[in-house]
Amino acid sequence: MTSAGGATLLNGDASAAACRWTTGELAALLRADLVGSPEIRISRLDALERADGTTLTFIRDGRNADRWATSAAVAAIVSRKVEAEPGPGRALLFVQDADHALIQVLELLTPPAHRPKGVSSGATIDPTAQVDPSASLGAGTYIGPRTKIGPGAMIHANVTIGADVQIGAECEVRSGVVIEDRCVVGARARLHPNAVIGSDGFGYRPSPDGKGLLKIPHAGNVEIGDDAEIGAGTTIDRGKFGATSVGAGTKIDNLVQIGHNCRIGRGCIICGCCALAGSVTVGDGAVLAGGVGVADNIHIGARAKVGARSGVMDNIPDGETWVGYPAAPWKQTMRIVAAMKQLPDLMGEVKRAMKATLGGDGPSIGH
Repeated sequence: MTSAGGATLLNGDASAAACRWTTGELAALLRADLVGSPEIRISRLDALERADGTTLTFIRDGRNADRWATSAAVAAIVSRKVEAEPGPGRALLFVQDADHALIQVLELLTPPAHRPKGVSSGATIDPTAQVDPSASLGAGTYIGPRTKIGPGAMIHANVTIGADVQIGAECEVRSGVVIEDRCVVGARARLHPNAVIGSDGFGYRPSPDGKGLLKIPHAGNVEIGDDAEIGAGTTIDRGKFGATSVGAGTKIDNLVQIGHNCRIGRGCIICGCCALAGSVTVGDGAVLAGGVGVADNIHIGARAKVGARSGVMDNIPDGETWVGYPAAPWKQTMRIVAAMKQLPDLMGEVKRAMKATLGGDGPSIGH
């Protein structure tokens, strides 16, 4: 059962009159310290501002705690570092980290996604391909020559997998994904709809006669590590030679472009609409916020962070945070921004000083 603006906690029967959990049951499930009644029944989960008298919400910090007082929510999961009181008729469930506890609740709430079972009669499998008996293939899927599909892999409908591809155990490939020849996808990786893995790199040179462009062949592949996740509509180009690689556990959002021969480390986060030109390297644990652009052959260090909409044109050392266009260390960028805000006043002072020195209005400066 669903609810506008929030997830319900009811069981699978839409006519069910009882909720799945009371606050006491939920506290036991989360190993939370309950303050307030254990008998409050919860029917939905939502944000503080969209809550009603049957809603469980969450409080991760003091700012949210201030909003709790005016929220209609009847219960909340709260980080222990936050000071909050339940108030009459409400309950708080204190946990070490509200966001982590919320993940547990969402895992229990999320209805199981439709998954293919067995091999659809509508799938096309080359006779030389090897598909593990425990793998599932949806209708309209194509598996190319000599490709290997690992145990428990789930290939949804209308997926195209080329020749000599390796798909790891328990990997999930969702509808519309294209995986081109010779690419490798690790165990438990997840590829969201319409991702393209192994498309040609973007490389051209002027033709000898100067009248056109010569396409540079890209003979490499793409290698995606175990437990990585590739967002919907994301494209990862194959290497010119060697591999474009994505490290184990790295999470890439929707609509991201990864250029040829990029090497992305382990446990990185690359948010939506980022674009990495060719041969960029990203160290383990780095974070690129939304819309970041990175010039070719740039190195972004391990655990570095890049702010949203930044343009990276220089190497970033390990652990540093850079922002801006062009990107620079964040303290430097903030000083520049602060100075720019003072420019109108400074220009006025300059004009007044020149007028006092030269007489009259002095030379024209600005408007």
